Amino acid sequence: MRPTLRLLCTLPFVLAACRAPGGAEQSTPLAAPVRPMAALAAQQVIVAPLNALREVDPLGWTGQIARSREFMRAFDDALRTELGARGLATRWVYADALVRAGRSNPSYAIDPYTIAAAPLRGAGVAAGARLGDPLASQLRTMIALQESARVVLIPVELRFDKTPEGQGVPVLRLALVDGRAGEVRWIGDVRGTPAATFSRELLTDLVAHFADLITAR
Repeated sequence: MRPTLRLLCTLPFVLAACRAPGGAEQSTPLAAPVRPMAALAAQQVIVAPLNALREVDPLGWTGQIARSREFMRAFDDALRTELGARGLATRWVYADALVRAGRSNPSYAIDPYTIAAAPLRGAGVAAGARLGDPLASQLRTMIALQESARVVLIPVELRFDKTPEGQGVPVLRLALVDGRAGEVRWIGDVRGTPAATFSRELLTDLVAHFADLITAR
């Protein structure tokens, strides 16, 4: 488990899982949870569309993607299908629902495919960082169109890294944001399984790795 994932115990909605029965603090360090994002399964979470696909990678895999926009939409569909199969089909809000909400409120909504998430790609962004405009305003508008949503999960960027063995591995940068407060609650990378060649199956594998952080199959 990547060390950054343990930062989720700083989130308000995970604190209860980090305490002993009765609310008392544990006197000894707790082991990292098997599913560090499990608390999200009980919340209404907005899942934004994949915001960016890194254009250059060491193996040239991005160059094999003829239509990047179509590939990114395929990622959104794969993520929704995987999470839906694990019981998160109705409570969580995905890209298609965000688009429908925008069509119903054309003077108020924003396009979820064009949110200004570029600042979240920076290596120096950490939990606790405050978001500036226009992203902060866009997220407030996005959650205002949902019944009880506050948390927005943003797939910030998908890239392909090269392993020391010469294989390629898909890596998804994710940010969990408190949309009302305009604050980053967690940000980190989820890595898929290394492979010798590029294929669309890499998407299926990557979203399964992410879903494993939340709930079992």
